Amino acid sequence: MSTIGWKINRLRAMHSGEISYRIWKTLQIQTEAQGLFLAKPSFQKIGQGCLWTSGVTFKNNLPYIEAADRILTGHFDVFAFENCKLGFPPHWNRDPQTGTVAPLQFGKTLNYRVQSLVGNIKYLWEPNRHLELVTLAQAYYLSKGPKYALACRALLQSWFEQCPYPLGPNWTSTLELSVRLLNWAFAWQLLGGLKSALFREKEGEIFKQQWLESIYQHCHFIAGHFSRYSSANNHLFGEYMGLYVGTTVWPCWQESTAWQKKAKTGLEEEALEQNAPDGCNREQGIWYHHAVANTMLLCGLVGRTNGVDFSSAYWKRLEMMLEFIAATIDVAGNVPMIGDSDDAVMIRFVPNHDFPVYKSLLATGAVLFNRPDLAFKAGQFDDKSRWLLGDEGEERFAELRKITGSRPLSFRQEFPDGGYYILGKSLESEREVKLIVDAGPLGYLSIAAHGHTDALALTLSIAGRELLIDPGTYAYHTERKWRDYFKGTSAHNTVRIDGVDQSVSGGNFMWLKHARAKRESFQLGEEQDIFLGSHDGYTRLKDPVSHARRIELSKTIDRIEVLDTITCNKVHQVEIFWHFAEPCSVEINGQTVLVDNDGVHIEMTMPESTWKPQLYQGDEVQPLGWVSRRFDVKKPSPTIVWQGKISGAQQLLTVLQYQFNS
Repeated sequence: MSTIGWKINRLRAMHSGEISYRIWKTLQIQTEAQGLFLAKPSFQKIGQGCLWTSGVTFKNNLPYIEAADRILTGHFDVFAFENCKLGFPPHWNRDPQTGTVAPLQFGKTLNYRVQSLVGNIKYLWEPNRHLELVTLAQAYYLSKGPKYALACRALLQSWFEQCPYPLGPNWTSTLELSVRLLNWAFAWQLLGGLKSALFREKEGEIFKQQWLESIYQHCHFIAGHFSRYSSANNHLFGEYMGLYVGTTVWPCWQESTAWQKKAKTGLEEEALEQNAPDGCNREQGIWYHHAVANTMLLCGLVGRTNGVDFSSAYWKRLEMMLEFIAATIDVAGNVPMIGDSDDAVMIRFVPNHDFPVYKSLLATGAVLFNRPDLAFKAGQFDDKSRWLLGDEGEERFAELRKITGSRPLSFRQEFPDGGYYILGKSLESEREVKLIVDAGPLGYLSIAAHGHTDALALTLSIAGRELLIDPGTYAYHTERKWRDYFKGTSAHNTVRIDGVDQSVSGGNFMWLKHARAKRESFQLGEEQDIFLGSHDGYTRLKDPVSHARRIELSKTIDRIEVLDTITCNKVHQVEIFWHFAEPCSVEINGQTVLVDNDGVHIEMTMPESTWKPQLYQGDEVQPLGWVSRRFDVKKPSPTIVWQGKISGAQQLLTVLQYQFNS
């Protein structure tokens, strides 16, 4: 989409108050571009807060040492580019994917959405979050090897030189500055804080002053450029995080107290605003649910350690969010990839791509909230929890695990604010059947930036094997074809009418018209669970169409029925999509679809229809039949489509008969 087209659509998503605010922000940026009202630090005092106080020991330091040594050879991991040779230190303004070097113009006037100007901005920004700085600092903390501390200084000094305030792509996004500041805070403490050997003698003092000056510039920038109105989603929450941690760890300037108060108040408000009372994050994306919960956790721990704790309502909302995570994880640890995900983390505490971020939150939460059930679901006390809670946390976790023993667990199955409903049999056991239905809003605020058009979609796992999946995200700013596909209706286990999405897109992170889904009824019973819901996404068509879906899990006969009711007056094309996990073997035998995944078998039929199933896998043209487990990585996966035309109202029944190998 052209820049002009995007701007027109963006205006359509704003009300008059936001438009006035945006005009004022443009004037502010133009004034700053002239050199006015920029950061000019004057040190009041040199002090510091701390991030943790309990002792922490590790039985195996080797993964951290190996990861740090790899960074010293100039190898970084940037999304799909593993072990990418960027050099040490890298060229901070170059996109590793395309090689494009972004210009050093005034940051807030640099249009990072233009690929020809900056390349793939996600790839450029990722190394600049300085996750690797924490890895180097961890290696120093664990080994006391001076080369790792010196590498931290070399990395930072190169960044100060190449990315002068406030110029270039690393002075554009307030969220990126906030994440970088968070990583600086943890690295600062791991390196020894004000007593660090890096700050000794004249050269060390100069470096300390450079770092503190940049910290002030980051805080000043964040405080002046919060995301507001329709952009006030997880970005705003992360921005408050950066300012809060920055002013708590470095309370050095006249503005620090006011900035900290503003950030803490904002975190308190947004924790309750962006996360519903049932514990669901309103972005309607489970990765962002994890990201916001993690942000709340980190800020909360920093606050407690420094005597500025958050309210009981803040902590209770976080606990509810962890309950949602526990409820959605299946018995094998799989989490449905609902909504957007870019794999980005605030801090890379553990140098492992397969690190279980969701279970880690449960492990930390189990200790904080004294929850044996969360400890049991987490399974083990991980290294991230160990960094945050120390050896005392690990001891308490072990005690909580003993409490649960082998007792069956029970988590909530209904999340009405988020619109998620869980139908299940033998939940939390080896023979678990877990079916999750999405009947929630499209996303958060007017643009619903990270929502997917997945109304009434469902996911299914049996005995810890994923069967029906949400295929994920794959792309953000680039590759519009794939961005549109993965967030579109055809990439979800639901119904599409006349080949158009349930909601109307206005850009990569913007929806102009939102399908509204709702639950009509939800019943849980010993013999069957039943969900009934509907959405109005297709009532916008010239001949309005409504879609209702009834899902019944019959526990005594191992059968799932999905009844789609399409209400309309004229002829329409109907497609029903079923996306299977990539390990699944999927075959068509006449009118029956045969599915197998490691001993779990499904027979899928439409017994009352003459429509024939079609199998797609890795189709580049439509596109169809893909899964993206990691950002910017996609693989073929089997997808079944039933399609045909209807004339007037009609009911379409899909039956899934499942069985296990003993």
